[in-house]
Amino acid sequence: MKFEIPKPLKIEHDELLGELVEATQAGGRTGDAAKTVAKLLHPHFVKEEEYALPPLGLLVPLSEGKFEAGMAGVLKMTDRLTPELSTMLAEHKEIVGALAKLVDAAKAENKPAIAHFAEKLMLHAQTEEQVLYPAAILVGEIVRSKLAK
Repeated sequence: MKFEIPKPLKIEHDELLGELVEATQAGGRTGDAAKTVAKLLHPHFVKEEEYALPPLGLLVPLSEGKFEAGMAGVLKMTDRLTPELSTMLAEHKEIVGALAKLVDAAKAENKPAIAHFAEKLMLHAQTEEQVLYPAAILVGEIVRSKLAK
């Protein structure tokens, strides 16, 4: 069974990366700060899209009471996310720190759109920490409990 990131989340990630690429081309302190964010964010997004977000594709069927044995494959991802969660959160802290510097640079250089983007990305990180990562872990727990029956 293939596990896909819910389309709205995938689109959001792609848009955030696109906006970040644009910010890296802003020049000055803003461009430099955006490049630092990009160096931190890219490997983090790769991990998220590899094992943290695909389990969320099972939220709808599981919430509708649907289950099939092929869903067990999601446990490879959720069993990886659980021990990696502290690392993912530490990466968020580092990324958010770099984003704060990007906000400061963008405001100093009168680039409000880039400052707004950086603040939006900070909020995205909070959404992942408070909603998406816990939901992915719960997907694994639900699948594991269904397999045990």
